Amino acid sequence: MTRFRPCIDLHSGQVKQIVGGTLNSDNPDTLKTNFISPHPPAYFSKLYRENGLTGAHVIMLGPGNTEAAKEALAAWPRGLQVGGGINDKNAREWIDAGADKVIITSYLFPDGRFSQERLDAVLSSLGGDTSKLVIDLSCRRHPEEKKKEEGVWVVAMNKWQTLTDMEVNADSIKRLEPYCSEFLIHAADNEGLQGGIDSALVERLAEWCSVPVTYAGGGRNADDLEDVKRLSRGKVDLTIGSALDCFGGKGVTLAECVEWNRQQQQQ
Repeated sequence: MTRFRPCIDLHSGQVKQIVGGTLNSDNPDTLKTNFISPHPPAYFSKLYRENGLTGAHVIMLGPGNTEAAKEALAAWPRGLQVGGGINDKNAREWIDAGADKVIITSYLFPDGRFSQERLDAVLSSLGGDTSKLVIDLSCRRHPEEKKKEEGVWVVAMNKWQTLTDMEVNADSIKRLEPYCSEFLIHAADNEGLQGGIDSALVERLAEWCSVPVTYAGGGRNADDLEDVKRLSRGKVDLTIGSALDCFGGKGVTLAECVEWNRQQQQQ
């Protein structure tokens, strides 16, 4: 059953909605921000909790977000997932701090190359409990024009700026599924643009994944929830960020998303 999943994106300790492709740590002047919330992270945790919106992810985009993330978790212990800078040394600490699950990406790709050893280390730090681990395979379309048109996606790390050696495809999904409870996949080229979802990626994810998967990137309104449901045959969840009214958007209200989830549960 497709459902709406919310998020809390943290940048420099504040809740923000950012155009994903502009998160260039080498040139902060290029950063494009859609929204900076006047509310603290805990405000959104409580909002999601009150509306029964489980499975939300808190993403720390760069340094300076640790306290903000802990504040969010404290407001809803075991209700949120947390990612951004997670590794084998701190994964357990985040679970102890109240995270339901931890999300990893960049740590798995030293120098842009996938490391099974690092994945094993993170899982070991969690006592081998795959139910506590989410693998983030956020990606960008292949830079070669032909492959871009064909629909080839490459895992992107370091705030979606560095392409790795792993494609998001049936083989990589099958390889990683035994080590996690779900996947989180941002289409970084679509993130924050409110220009629509990557329909081809949503369809492929439904074909490839046998564990829960959440897609984020380009969601504009409730119609996109219906599209993801149709394209994935109810197998893929959707995160909507910048278009939400609670993030300054005008495409859809949080109340509409809550109602949409309720209707899906009744079907």
